[in-house]
Amino acid sequence: MTSDPTTRPVRPDFPAHELRVAELLKQLAAIPRHGTVRLAKRTSNLFRSRAATKTPGLDVSGFTHVLRVDPEARTAEVEGMVTYEQLVDATLAHGLMPLVVPQLKTITLGGAVTGLGIESSSFRNGMPHESVLEMELLTGDGRVVVARPDNEHRELFHGFPNSYGTLGYALRLRIELEPVKPYVRLRHVRYHDRDSYFTALGDACRAQAHEGEAVDFVDGTVFGPDELYLTLGTFTDTAPETSDYTWLGIYYRSIQSRRTDHLTVRDYLWRWDTDWFWCSRAFGVQSRLPRLLLGRRLLRSSVYWKLVALDRRFRFAERLLTARGLPPEETVVQDIEVPLERAAEFLEFFEREIPINPVWVCPLKGRPGGVSWPLYEMNPDALYVNFGFWSAVPLDPGEAADTHNRMIEAEVTALGGRKSLYSDSFYEADEFWRLYNGDAYRKLKGAYDPDSRLLDLHEKCVRRR
Repeated sequence: MTSDPTTRPVRPDFPAHELRVAELLKQLAAIPRHGTVRLAKRTSNLFRSRAATKTPGLDVSGFTHVLRVDPEARTAEVEGMVTYEQLVDATLAHGLMPLVVPQLKTITLGGAVTGLGIESSSFRNGMPHESVLEMELLTGDGRVVVARPDNEHRELFHGFPNSYGTLGYALRLRIELEPVKPYVRLRHVRYHDRDSYFTALGDACRAQAHEGEAVDFVDGTVFGPDELYLTLGTFTDTAPETSDYTWLGIYYRSIQSRRTDHLTVRDYLWRWDTDWFWCSRAFGVQSRLPRLLLGRRLLRSSVYWKLVALDRRFRFAERLLTARGLPPEETVVQDIEVPLERAAEFLEFFEREIPINPVWVCPLKGRPGGVSWPLYEMNPDALYVNFGFWSAVPLDPGEAADTHNRMIEAEVTALGGRKSLYSDSFYEADEFWRLYNGDAYRKLKGAYDPDSRLLDLHEKCVRRR
């Protein structure tokens, strides 16, 4: 791996950032040439294990600065390890927000761009990478390059999303922002069957309105075959009162009991984080007493993730099942997208085969312009529906430990969809590269990591090296 900092455009307006980049290049030079390069990270929002390595990782813990928010241009310059919690606090101070804010506070901007992301503004703003204007990247061959959609690194710019750090790491990004209002008004609309539900979802997304009221955010929650909620959010300047789901209140339960609601815009963006959607119930913290004892500081997704990491290391849950004489369980933690016209079909399959509820629903459409993102190709003219489900299911005697995950992968492929790679995947190599554009990936790998100092995408996401 070679590095030539003299070829890198230097940004004199961010001198502290330049010093951090120079220090990172020194770290890189100290890693043996035969060693695989990885990041040394204390936290993660990935849900797949990795093989242990003795090679020292690159310390990017200093790349956590919002360098600049430009209210006039509606842009922000941000280092790659900045969390969305930090970024939102910086932009809301100017009445602005990122075009898409993934649901969990400690997701980093660099992670969301290289690993994709989605939220309730995605039906009009796509994924986080679609609002990126420029990326400064440390590539696998040791260069620091600035990639834009119209410069000599445009193929890397478009191929970086869904590469999961196997082509390089984002050190700095410039992104678009959009204006906000102080509050979001929510309407939770119940439907009793899949067909009418997805028809209403499609209509609301296409019109960006529902029953005469503008719609800025769309997502949904499915509690059962006849209990499907469409949640429609609208920016507003005023609110009669606001709800608080940052401590004692539990947001997802409110969906079933309230027809309308109001949240501050910040609380709306983090409405799912306090209870990690509904996954906090696995830790026994949805009753009032433990919530009182824990307080706001510990009721957050990053704390639950650490508990999951401990369980993976010491296998507490597995041992408890064995001690109680219960069957083993298969972890099923996935986000998938299928075209809107196949959404009801996927949900029918899921309810029949996978005993998990609730299920999160989020519509997604690429931003206008028909831009191709080759490692996660989707029809730019189509509306997709994301389904998120995060739990474990019991295995019948003789069932393989990956039975349900493989069923989901096969169904998603049959319906013309795609699966996010942040969690366990089980594709055979040929199918994986067919789905995730192996030809385009190999071209980029040859150009920016010819010595394979970084893992390749299949090794990292399926073989989990």
